[in-house]
Amino acid sequence: MNTSVKILIIRFSSIGDIVLTTPVIRCLKNQIEGDVELHYITKKVYLPLLAENPYLDKIYSIEKSTNEVIEELKAEKYDYIIDLHKNMRARRVKRKLKALSFTFDKLNIRKWLLVNFKWNKMPELHIVDRYLAAAKAFDIKYDGEGLDYFLPKNINSQIELPNKVKNGYTALVLGANHATKQIPENKLKSIIEKSTENFVLIGGKDDAALGERLELIAPDRVWNTAGEMSLHQSAYIIQQANSVITPDTGMMHIAAAFQKRVISLWGNTVPEFGMYPLLKKGNENQSTIFEVKDLSCRPCSKIGFNKCPKGHFNCMMLIDESEVIKKI
Repeated sequence: MNTSVKILIIRFSSIGDIVLTTPVIRCLKNQIEGDVELHYITKKVYLPLLAENPYLDKIYSIEKSTNEVIEELKAEKYDYIIDLHKNMRARRVKRKLKALSFTFDKLNIRKWLLVNFKWNKMPELHIVDRYLAAAKAFDIKYDGEGLDYFLPKNINSQIELPNKVKNGYTALVLGANHATKQIPENKLKSIIEKSTENFVLIGGKDDAALGERLELIAPDRVWNTAGEMSLHQSAYIIQQANSVITPDTGMMHIAAAFQKRVISLWGNTVPEFGMYPLLKKGNENQSTIFEVKDLSCRPCSKIGFNKCPKGHFNCMMLIDESEVIKKI
């Protein structure tokens, strides 16, 4: 393709999903011949994920409705739209802008079959490959460079590591959007107690009390940052870590973007959905996945629940934390 084009990429949420779109941004910018101007629309709360991305020329963000920016988007006169969300908001944008659009296939029927009947009809593809397939008209190929996460230049001046973790640490991610994705407190406690490693605890405000309890287990080598850090600051802590222990959550993908040793614990979701850690080609052995295979109830949801529908939470409770520690 040898022309000048202006493209709008759509993905409104959430942390992990947006980070997973970054190879599409990079490959479009680097591989389309001629001039390409890339714009992106997302929710304002997720703007920091993209604000420092050098491959994007402009970012639009919304609080609630696409009506907030639709007139500005119309004025851009896009040549193409790449829809990596495929929801009502995205359809509304495409309908209003009337540009030629290409849409990501969510494979919701196949996911439904896997969740409800345990029939795995999912393709053996990472979701990044499926995102890139939405842009196949531009003849771009995955470059093997993994995910991108760009931090502000001054981020290191915003955080001072306490002495107890200055000689190196493992980042331990506490939170997830749904309880059935979270690592149970007793598992987190056991990981800290059975290991001599330094830990920095990462989470949101909802995880602060949990972080305080865990820090008390070994206050000389555990630093709780839950509820105290911005998204970029938490990402910086992950970037500086020796390794990262995490559930299936956005921080897992940020860790992969930084080519960290990613130790992921999987609850109600499964890697077969295609959203496992994606590292650069050659770094794949940096990722270790812990999951309880052959549970008749797993996966019980493609997203998650506030509590285990069966009451036992065996998908997490049966993971051997002693084996997890060996991978640190």
